[in-house]
Amino acid sequence: MPIQPAAVAASLADFGISLELRQLEQIASYVDLLTRWNRAINLTAILDPREIVTRHFAESIYITRFVDLQGEILDVGSGAGFPGLAIKIARPNLRVALLEPVAKKRAFLKEVVRECKLDQVEVSGSRVEDYCAQALGGFESATVRAVGNLPVILPATARCLKRSGSVYLWFAGDEGPQHSLKDSGYSDLFRWSEPTPLPMSRDRKIWRGRLVVLFISIAISQLALVHRYGFGCSFR
Repeated sequence: MPIQPAAVAASLADFGISLELRQLEQIASYVDLLTRWNRAINLTAILDPREIVTRHFAESIYITRFVDLQGEILDVGSGAGFPGLAIKIARPNLRVALLEPVAKKRAFLKEVVRECKLDQVEVSGSRVEDYCAQALGGFESATVRAVGNLPVILPATARCLKRSGSVYLWFAGDEGPQHSLKDSGYSDLFRWSEPTPLPMSRDRKIWRGRLVVLFISIAISQLALVHRYGFGCSFR
């Protein structure tokens, strides 16, 4: 039996999240699509609809409790649409670009966008390196969840961000993204704030990294540092 909006609201309330009825209905429809499509393609290991709301939607939307997201968001490695598409439901005025390399998952994302009647959503199959080479400085924020290879993803993502932009990582463990970057040459790419623990979780957190350097491309697979903490640029 499909989950009802009231049950969605109850699960979100555990995270201090309150949405309008229309948004709750969109999430209920999304969960129904996710559980049906999941029988054919691997979208999530979580099968219980209430747990899907908690682990995927509530953990994604929780960021809106402490960050006033505005403008355009780039969601890298969207998978089943988390966190990017869940955030879009909670903040419908945002413009969201979803990067997902797997064609079947992109088809699912497009079906959610259609079924939930979401506008200003782009679904792209481009690699983050290629996409960001064409969208330099176009995004206020980027989101990354359950995606590996951060030493490649974060420098590429940085090129898409505006000077005062931030990247938000849903990350498990205590060492944080700095540990993943320490030997990559990009450890000073972002200034990381103290992480925000996710409710009902032992070690999952949201990390915020503020962009502090600006990169340009000098080759298809190479990045070069051109400004650091100044040189006419004002970084916050």
